[in-house]
Amino acid sequence: MNTSVLRTADAWWVLTTTGASKVHTSAITTAELLADRQAIIAAATSSDTVPVDDLALLSPVTTPCRVVAQMTNFASHVTDTNGNPETVPLTFFRKTSGSISGPFADVIRPAHVKLLDYEVEIGLVIGSAMPVGTTVTEDTLADFVAGLVVTNDISARDVQLPKTQFYEAKSYPTFTPVGPALVLLDADELKRFTDLRLKLWVNGELRQNMTAADMIYQPVQALQALTRFQRLDPGDVLLTGTPAGTALSAPPKPVEIIASLLPPAVKWKLFFKGQARNLRYLKDGDVVEATVATDDGAIDLGRQRTVVRHAR
Repeated sequence: MNTSVLRTADAWWVLTTTGASKVHTSAITTAELLADRQAIIAAATSSDTVPVDDLALLSPVTTPCRVVAQMTNFASHVTDTNGNPETVPLTFFRKTSGSISGPFADVIRPAHVKLLDYEVEIGLVIGSAMPVGTTVTEDTLADFVAGLVVTNDISARDVQLPKTQFYEAKSYPTFTPVGPALVLLDADELKRFTDLRLKLWVNGELRQNMTAADMIYQPVQALQALTRFQRLDPGDVLLTGTPAGTALSAPPKPVEIIASLLPPAVKWKLFFKGQARNLRYLKDGDVVEATVATDDGAIDLGRQRTVVRHAR
């Protein structure tokens, strides 16, 4: 049975049927907490609880840590941007862990960013050391993945696209809201990964809605490829891609073909002129909510709610 772990500034908590039970542990980091499973188990069976609404929740993934993300990993997202899912390679990029923020913290748009986008994603939280060369299979996945979190891969498209600069465009402070819960899963529950449905709303409008079955590369494939060259440690997180429905929209094919004949500076000027008319990009005061859960509710990573604020 899965266990939902919460974090506040001074404590760790386990979500129970009656509220939040404090974890009696000396753990400060996510990695340290994952090593203290007995304390988590004890908290899960305690009747001494407080209302969850009384807690000021932070990201259950502490920093510093490695934040790695898969690129264009949902078939619907690839198709939505005029790509071919059958030809998409398995690729990764890094985000700074300084971009991690809490599940209810404001998302701050830097003053120079005009095209701020959202991407609901499932985060895999690593539970055991994975040195380079680690072999991962369906049978051993639960040995390495401790649990899952809701994440939002906030993206500055006008930084990302013309410079192909993913690291900068996705690494500003508050650009990776995480949580509210770190949901610890057993091996059988992890096998239901493709049943998880990702949803994201902006001001109450449902923008993204797709299950993880739409992923091109599932967690075993991703981790197997990543650990060929990248070490992962407990508390690190891998973002596994986003489905269709982001603000970014590709131009129609005829326009794309004509644009390919233009000099890069002219092409990007025309592209961003068109994107500037797109009202789906995030604006000051927009409320972004994101959830990840199975349709039957057996696995529920919780609901994130963040508000966009423009830097002054």
